[in-house]
This record gives sequence, C-alpha cells and structure tokens, in this order.
Amino acid sequence: MARPSDEMPSIIQESVLGHALRYRAVPIVTPDGLSLAAQDWAPDGASRQAELLFLHGFSQSHEAWLHQVSSSLAREFRLVTYDLRGHGRSDQPSEAQYYREPARWADEVDAVIEQTGLTRPILVAWSYSGRVVLDYLSVFGDAGISGLIMVNATANGAPEMMGPAVRLLRQMTEPDAAVALQGTIELLHACVAKPPSAAELDYMLGYNQRVPASIRLHMVGRPADYESVLHALQVPTLIIHGMLDPINSPSMAAYALKHVAGAELIAYDDAAHMPFWEDPQRFNADVARFVRERIVTPRMGEPSHA
Repeated sequence: MARPSDEMPSIIQESVLGHALRYRAVPIVTPDGLSLAAQDWAPDGASRQAELLFLHGFSQSHEAWLHQVSSSLAREFRLVTYDLRGHGRSDQPSEAQYYREPARWADEVDAVIEQTGLTRPILVAWSYSGRVVLDYLSVFGDAGISGLIMVNATANGAPEMMGPAVRLLRQMTEPDAAVALQGTIELLHACVAKPPSAAELDYMLGYNQRVPASIRLHMVGRPADYESVLHALQVPTLIIHGMLDPINSPSMAAYALKHVAGAELIAYDDAAHMPFWEDPQRFNADVARFVRERIVTPRMGEPSHA
C-alpha cells in the first residue's frame, strides 16, 4: 500500500461558527493512488479510552462533524474525521470507476484506519457513508473495528426506504449549475427539522459546493445489497435515526435493526437527517454512553494476553 509522506503533519487551528478547533492534518494515500484529507482531533497524541472514525454523507465533508470535534467527546475519546474521495479537500478524480466500485471504498476506509494509526476504531457512519462502511465490512469484516454507529445511515437502496427529499440528490447532479445549487440548498433545509441559521447554511453550502455535479452523479444509484454484511456483524452496534428524516426514512433504521444482531436503536423524534447537528448535546451524550458501556467497560474486563 502506498503511504503518505513522512514529513511532520501540520497542526491546524481555526475558529468556525464560534467553535475553536485544533487538529492534526493527516495526508492519506489510497491503494488506487488518491490523496485524502484526514483530521486527527487528538493532536497532542495523548491516549484516549477509545478511538472513533467519523464518516460524512453525500456531497458533505468532515466539517459536518463540527459539534462533535469541538465537544467533550474529543477530550474523552480520540476522534478522527476525513473527507471521502471526491469531497472536501480530498482528490476528485473524474472517472466513474473511482466511485462506482465498492472495493475502492473499502480500501479507502482501510487506508484511513491504517495511516492515521487507529486501533480497532468505532466507525460512525452518517447517511451515504453507511454504504461506504458496509463496503468496508464486506471486504475486511469487523475484526478491525470495535463497534459501529449508524446515523440516519443508508443500509439498503430500496426505493420504499427513501423519503420524498431523495429526489434532490438527483437534482444536485444536474450539469446546470443553477439547478444543482437550488437542489443543494433545498437538501440542506430538508436535512434539519428547523431552518438553519444564515450562518449555518452558508457554512454547509460552502463544503457542499466543493463537490462537482459530475462526481455526485457517479455516486448515486449504485447497487446497495448489504443484508449478508449486516447479518455477519458481531461488534456492538448503535443505530441513531431522526424520525423526521425525508431522505432516509425511519424504515431504513428498522431494516438495520432487524438484520444486525443485538443492535440498539435510539430514535430522535424531533430531528430529521442530521441529529448530530440538530441536537448535538444529546447525540454526543448518547455516543459517549454507548462507547463507555459497550466498548470501554467490556474491554477493561478482558483478560490480559501479555
């Protein structure tokens, strides 16, 4: 596997929407030669009780996790985020095969885990990245992770599991920039139950607009048959779903719950597609509780193999 440069990674400090951010930028190189932008939110290298890798959704970026990486979660656990291929500050190859082939997504996640030095992380998958994580699990299995958190995550491509706003994903692929922009704005409004502030909308629109319509087109409509992958999961799994989601309907969460043995579902009755943004205090507390109870405590009880 190709590896990133051995140069000392840079420490980035910035302020976003009133949140002070500090992270280590980690360059990633995938097996198919792409450069990805990853961010380690434990830049001091201090040990943490557990490690979490956050993956964002369609046309988004790591910046969607603002309320997690700037919270107490980042002080208790090691958090790592990254921009999917075609998104954010990661490479944007134009050829369809970079986005249509599941093995490339699987290799991408594996490369991020390896090159950021994560050890059996908990994967946190939002929306489209449910597919990305399940692509990874279909190739590598779950031996390399400690747990899975699915957040309004896609686990099946059946039309009956999609809400009415899914049409906007297609609109965002239109070559007419004005049409695609309007679709993006409407999607961002659909992602939350209450209208975002002007500042929030500008922030979200900024990273959404970095993704070309042609790349969005490559990503939509690819097969999503993950039932056997879900059945094979043996790690603790938490499903968090906003019940007002007009993109991935609540039936998507019910489907994952049915097929993952021992999975736990937490329903956010007043949230839509972004419960981690709409109710970050509750979301962060739910994640922390799950990690402490289902990952950290059982691990501390494991016998030593020294």
